[in-house]
Amino acid sequence: MAKSKSSLNFIDLFSGAGGLSCGLELAGMNCVLGVDMDKHAIETFKNNHHSAETFCGSITELTAAKIRELTHNQTIHAVVGGPPCQGFSTVGLGNPNDQRNQLFKEFIRVVKITNPYYVVIENVTGLLAKKNEKTIQSIFKIFHKMGYTLDVQVMSAENYSVPERRRRTIIIGSRINQTITFPETHKKIVTVGDVIKNLKAPSGKVFNHDIPQAAIKSEIDNQRIACIPEGKGVRYEIDEKTYFKSKKLKLNVNWKELRENRFRQTKYQRLDRKKPSPTIMTHRHNYFHPTENRYLTQREAAALQSFPNDFVFSGTLSAQWRQIGNAVPPLLGKAIGLAVMSMYNEKSLRKPLELKKSEGKDLVINVRKKAFVYKEISTAS
Repeated sequence: MAKSKSSLNFIDLFSGAGGLSCGLELAGMNCVLGVDMDKHAIETFKNNHHSAETFCGSITELTAAKIRELTHNQTIHAVVGGPPCQGFSTVGLGNPNDQRNQLFKEFIRVVKITNPYYVVIENVTGLLAKKNEKTIQSIFKIFHKMGYTLDVQVMSAENYSVPERRRRTIIIGSRINQTITFPETHKKIVTVGDVIKNLKAPSGKVFNHDIPQAAIKSEIDNQRIACIPEGKGVRYEIDEKTYFKSKKLKLNVNWKELRENRFRQTKYQRLDRKKPSPTIMTHRHNYFHPTENRYLTQREAAALQSFPNDFVFSGTLSAQWRQIGNAVPPLLGKAIGLAVMSMYNEKSLRKPLELKKSEGKDLVINVRKKAFVYKEISTAS
C-alpha cells in the first residue's frame, strides 16, 4: 500500500508472521523491519510486508549497526512487539538465566538504540495478575526513566471487528504525548458466519484452504462430530448423554473423577456462525467447522483472526497454524495503530517526566483498576 508522507515508521520485534504489523499498516503506519527467530514466520512476514526488511535470528544478534543497515538509516517512530515479560523484574535483578528476562532486556535495548516516539507491547492478560505485580512495576519504571508515559489496557478483539474472542494486554508508551489514547470499541460484532462465507482474495484465488487436509482421520471422531449441532460441544456429562446416544460413541471417562466434573476445555466444539469464535489456538484440533464434519482450514482460522484473504502463510501445515494462533489479530492492531496515529497528529509535545520513588507502585495499582474495564458488546447490537 502507498505510504503517506506522515507515515510513522516502525520496527516489529518478535513479529511472528506479522499480524500486528499488518494491522498497523492498515492504520497507515509503515513497517520497515520485522524480527523473529522462526524461519517459516519470517518467510510469511517477508512475503506479505513487501516494503519491510526482515531479520531471522536471535534478537541478541541485532546490533545497532545492523539495525541502521536494515532500516536504511530511516527515522524509527515506533518499536512494537510481544516480548516475553513474565520472569522480568528489574534490569540487573531477578534470575539472570531466565530467557524471558533477557529477551525483554533486548526489547529495551532496541528502544534505547532507536529512541522512537512510541512503544507498543502486547502480552497475555496474566501480565496484570497480582503475581506479576513486580514485572509490571518494573516495566513502567524503566520506560518512565527513559522518558515515556505508559498506560495499559486489556483489549478484547471482538470489540474491534475481529470475529474472535481474544483478550490481550496492550501497553502503549509515548515520549511526546502527555496522555495515552486507546481506541474506542466498535459498535457491531463480526461473527464466524460473516467471514467464512467469502474466503477469496481480491484476485479471486483462495489461499491456504486445503479442505482434504482438514479432514478428520479418526472414523469414531467423524461419527461423534456428526452428532454435534452447530455451536455445541461436549464439556459435561449431560452433553455426552445428549449428543452421543450410541454406546460406541461414549468417551469412556469417569466424569466424577474429573476436576469440577467437566473437561477443562470443550471437546468436539463446533463453531457458531452467529457468534465470534473462541480464541484460535496454534493447532487445528480445538474447533470444528460450524456445519461440515471437519476441522477448520488455515484460511478459515486466519479469517477468524481477521487476516486479509490475500495474506498468504508459508511453511508446513503445523507451521502455518502456529503462525496464525500466535498472531495479534490485524484488526486489533489496526485499532491500536489508529490510536497511535491520533496521538501523533495531536503533537502534544512535553518534557520527559521524572518518576518519584514512591510513584511506581501507585502507578501499577491505578492501571490495574482500570485496565480490565472494557465494554462488552452484544452480538445483537
